[in-house]
Parts: sequence; C-alpha cells; structure tokens
Amino acid sequence: MTIHPTATIHSTALVDEGATIGAGSRIWHWVHICSGAVIGESCSFGQNVFIGNRVAIGNNVKIQNNVSVYDNVTLQDDVFCGPSMVFTNVYNPRSAVNRKDEYRATVVERGVTLGANCTIVCGTRVGHHAFVGAGAVVNREVKPFALIVGVPAKQIGWMSAYGERVDLPLDGSGSWTCPHTGDVYQLVDQHLTQTPA
Repeated sequence: MTIHPTATIHSTALVDEGATIGAGSRIWHWVHICSGAVIGESCSFGQNVFIGNRVAIGNNVKIQNNVSVYDNVTLQDDVFCGPSMVFTNVYNPRSAVNRKDEYRATVVERGVTLGANCTIVCGTRVGHHAFVGAGAVVNREVKPFALIVGVPAKQIGWMSAYGERVDLPLDGSGSWTCPHTGDVYQLVDQHLTQTPA
C-alpha cells in the first residue's frame, strides 16, 4: 500500500493493501478502495464510494456520495462525478453468466462533469470538458466540450472549460469568448476547440 503521508483517510474507510493514494487526497466515511486502484493527488471521495482494482484516477478528481467506480474505468484529471452517478463494466450482464473477461474500458477525459444520477455505459469515451446532465444515460462517445442530456443522452449544446454554456450552434461555425477567462472557443465542422487567453 502506498499512501502519501498528506492523504486523509477516515477511520471507517477500508483501503486494501496495495492501493496507491496521492498527496492531499481525502477519503471520507465508509469508502472502499481495492488493492489495485491508483489514485492521484488532491482527490476527494465522499461517503460510500467504491473504487475497484483496475481503476486509474488522476489528480483533483471529485467523487460525490454513493458512486462505484468499477474495473476498467479511467478518470483523468479534474473529473467531477456527481452524487449517485453510475459506471458499468459489462454490457450485457446476466447473473448466471460469468463475463469478467468481457469488461469494456471506459475513459472519462480531463475536466469532465458527470451529473447526479447519470449513467455511463461501459465501452464509451467522454471527451475532455464535456458536461453530462443529471440523469442522462450515455451509451456512445461524447465529443469534447459537449453538453449532453436525456435518455439516451443527446447533445444539446456546448460547455466551456469554466462550466458555462457556450453560445454557439451544434453545427456550422463560429467563435465565442468566455467572459470569465477570456479563452476563445472556435467551432469548425461540429468540433469545438479552446484557445487559452
């Protein structure tokens, strides 16, 4: 077990031997972290969070209460997981059929927000700084900066890295400047890019 001395772990949390927890991370009540998990710096895991063995979590990741991060899930830096959101790792589960060798990888890129009670179906990639609305069910790849909602989730707009709605259409072209950061967002061929101020 490799736990940085500045990490804070509540007395009710269970951290299995072999887990890695980075500097300044905070592990709260009744969290279970399995032995193979690798957790970066300055993370915060709320009450009743479960982290599986084959899980990689970057820096400054915030996981709210009642979230289970199962095997084959990767969360890059600055990801926010809202309360009670769901990851899966088997696409077609049956209690009577063992499918542990069929786990599908899920990647959540840096800066993504996953809203409360949303579901990320395994085998998907959520592009950086995308914003998944509360209760959405994501079953296909999500573009960077996309704002998606609904069941199944559909894109309805764009979100800035700061977390504000970008005033640009889904298609076409155009540019928008974030009033908070001065970053410029450029839309070309249904893809949004960011140029820092």
